[in-house]
Amino acid sequence: MSLPHVRIVAAEVEVDGAFLITQRRAEAELPLLWEFPGGRVQEGESDAEALRRSLRDRLGVDVQLGHRVLHVTHAYSAYTLDMVVYRCAVVGEPRAVRVADVRWVRPEAFGDYRFPGADQQTVDKLLRDS
Repeated sequence: MSLPHVRIVAAEVEVDGAFLITQRRAEAELPLLWEFPGGRVQEGESDAEALRRSLRDRLGVDVQLGHRVLHVTHAYSAYTLDMVVYRCAVVGEPRAVRVADVRWVRPEAFGDYRFPGADQQTVDKLLRDS
């Protein structure tokens, strides 16, 4: 039996060498882990539309979509995640609207945060590239 596929888009936002990460809420799946901001792509929605909606709803900011940085496929126990990461810029100051916390983190501090598997692959790529 094959697992259902879930498509996620995430934003790689960097300002002065620090990257924007958010903490999942306690009641969320994979609770309190850290991730790059983003969300699920809904049926009929483009990646850009999904990122704009997700960052507006979760962080209260608008987003300017840049180029695609990475595409990660990761199998969790209940589903397979397809995550596409885009380099982005945010308009406004991110705040924790529908996430537990928001942080700006330099790459050398990523080890202090626990990430879900797909996001960890993105962290690993950032660390290799920096």
